[in-house]
Amino acid sequence: MSHDQSFKNLILDYPYQALAFFTATEADGIEATRIKLVRQEQFQERLGERFRDLNVPLLVEWPDDDEQREALLFVLEEESDARRFSIHCLAHYCLELAELMETDRVVPVAIFLRRATGVAQRSCLSGDHHTYLDFCYLICALGELSSEHYRHSDNLVVQLNLPNMQYPAEHKVEVYAQAVQGLTTLEYDPEKQLKYLDFIDIYAALDDNERVEYQRDYPDEAQTMSRFAERFHEQGVQQGMQRGI
Repeated sequence: MSHDQSFKNLILDYPYQALAFFTATEADGIEATRIKLVRQEQFQERLGERFRDLNVPLLVEWPDDDEQREALLFVLEEESDARRFSIHCLAHYCLELAELMETDRVVPVAIFLRRATGVAQRSCLSGDHHTYLDFCYLICALGELSSEHYRHSDNLVVQLNLPNMQYPAEHKVEVYAQAVQGLTTLEYDPEKQLKYLDFIDIYAALDDNERVEYQRDYPDEAQTMSRFAERFHEQGVQQGMQRGI
């Protein structure tokens, strides 16, 4: 599966919650802003070259009456395997976007699905006497966060990512149940509930024994979600038949 696509959907469906979580130190007052997706393909330097595709560049604009704050461009890059991450590629992306958008207000963010062990966190271009480029970025390494610390969060993006965080192996079913409860409590759209139940299932990856344990320890929640999924699937089949007719 494409983890990039999963997180891209997550960020685009919940941009305010995503920025509040992944970019906490830069997200002050984010709830009062306008957020829009910037074109993801960069201009070609030569015809025939392949476009470079960013994960999610978001432009955050404050209300017109807030003259103190200029628009801020967030560049969010998801990386499933920290060994594949390139700080130079991220820096290149940010410089190209800064030029394209005619702004110096750019916040680079790297979201690591697991740990960020061994990744370069800063890159400096310098000579003997001066530093000419000093680049760093925000890091959110999900595998280094404690699920216990975040379990009571009212941020849906946080709740959905509880299975990606650290927790004792014996608490896996409990963490799964908490994520499902967060989804059903904080999201009211049935289509998105079903969509992000799949997200939780993918990243929790319960085995057969753990699913039996979940159904035993959380019978009401398990039965409710099962009925909901079956009903929604039946509705989809009926709608498909109507379209076919």
